[in-house]
Amino acid sequence: MENRILLVEDDQAIADAVALNLKIVGYRCTRFEDGQEAADSLAEDHGYDLALLDIMLPGLDGFELLEHMKAYGIPVIYMTAKADAASEIKGLLDGAEDYVTKPFDMMALLVRIEKVLLRTGRLNRIYRAGDVELDDYHHAVYKAGARVELRPLEYNVLLYLMKHKNLTVTREQLLSDVWGFDYMGESRSVDVKISSLRRKLGLEEAIKTVQKLGYRLEDR
Repeated sequence: MENRILLVEDDQAIADAVALNLKIVGYRCTRFEDGQEAADSLAEDHGYDLALLDIMLPGLDGFELLEHMKAYGIPVIYMTAKADAASEIKGLLDGAEDYVTKPFDMMALLVRIEKVLLRTGRLNRIYRAGDVELDDYHHAVYKAGARVELRPLEYNVLLYLMKHKNLTVTREQLLSDVWGFDYMGESRSVDVKISSLRRKLGLEEAIKTVQKLGYRLEDR
């Protein structure tokens, strides 16, 4: 089951970019531009795993809207141009899980979303790409329903690619986030694991090589 994200943002360009990236990595996104309309909608549909709220909104502002989210137990991340310490402190003390100031890096926002979903016990940990399924609850990988045994590093590389599905990840990101910051080996280690995953899971066409950058697991 996909995680559902409520996005309340009146800047069309930012909302479009965030919604697109949420969709790309596998979240379901519902959008509103007006805080009051978002609040009113909760009476009929409040089955969200997380809300991304701007603060300066028409209708209700983000601080007021937070109280409506709390009433339904929806965790909140603020993403706002209000970069002053007083606003950040208020937002966090009022109950927001995180506070992100604009402009922000999209990959960093996705990581923050995942961390909040994990911390609140709402993160969907079953990932799919084509006929490959990774069940992170049971640390198992399946190809067309048949279990495939992967070595620990292979599993972790696949999990990272699944979490960033349809996004390009660099070799440096993989070395840092999968192998660890203290890894002193060569980036060739990444290529070896990717080659192994392609072979074992039939992902030769799905895992694309991005020239001079890294790899992208495609699932359109």
